[in-house]
Amino acid sequence: MNISPGGQMALGIVLALIMYGVALDLRVADFVDVFRRPAAPLAGLAAQLLLLPAVTFAITMLLKPQPSIALGMMVVAACPGGNISNLITHMARGNTALSVSMTGVSSLLAVITTPLNILFWAGLNPHTAALLRQVSVDPASFLGSTLLLLGVPMVAGLLTVRYLPALAERLRRPLQILSFVFLIGFILAATVTNWRYISVFSTAVLPFVVLHNAIAVALGWGVARVLRLSDYDTRALTIEVSMHNSGLGLALILTQFDGLGGAALVAAGWGVWHLVSGWALAAWWKRRDPHPVRADGAA
Repeated sequence: MNISPGGQMALGIVLALIMYGVALDLRVADFVDVFRRPAAPLAGLAAQLLLLPAVTFAITMLLKPQPSIALGMMVVAACPGGNISNLITHMARGNTALSVSMTGVSSLLAVITTPLNILFWAGLNPHTAALLRQVSVDPASFLGSTLLLLGVPMVAGLLTVRYLPALAERLRRPLQILSFVFLIGFILAATVTNWRYISVFSTAVLPFVVLHNAIAVALGWGVARVLRLSDYDTRALTIEVSMHNSGLGLALILTQFDGLGGAALVAAGWGVWHLVSGWALAAWWKRRDPHPVRADGAA
């Protein structure tokens, strides 16, 4: 996908705004639950940040999709949870507090885990490793620039919440809406500009997106079942592991990987499909059992 240097700079600014907006949503209370009942959130984070990237690598080695598609799958798997997962968990009558705490912790850890997971797993697959060399991705430079793009706005947001809470409260919703609108506008502009490539790639990308997301759902549910978590916690963990901040992934692909068409389409496609699968899963759970039993025995 053809992105001009000016467009890449603009997208970098939007990415910084996205991460700053994410940080404005983080609260100390979001992390307290992780230490109060650590089994569920730590298992979910392990599934999201460790197991899913490893399983994604295995899928790409087994099915051998086009290298750019494989890279896009790895990027999405390396991204933290997105805030929309909290809403879907609430719709599913799941443990929203658990979902929020997992989103918060994974977003904070993403400053390090996202670039490391991408470099490690993409480097192990010979096809994506060759692609990284082809687009001249230097590991040290990529790690440094990603830490800068994600870390600085994250720290700035946390400091704003800590020392300027009134300003953080005023900025939170407008900034999140603005960054979302900018990102969608950028995607639409890139889609129109590169439509002939997108129409060719879309049929090749969608099956991998659907399969990848289904495996993430199964992984989250499976980990919860192995630990014998309550249905209330299982719903939150399943949704959280299967819904990622694909907007962040798309921005990284467009700014750090020369806008690789297959990779960008995977991230954009995941962003649409996980809403469909998440909503369907929430509707099914809500219809099947509208009042799941919590871990403490309450309905």
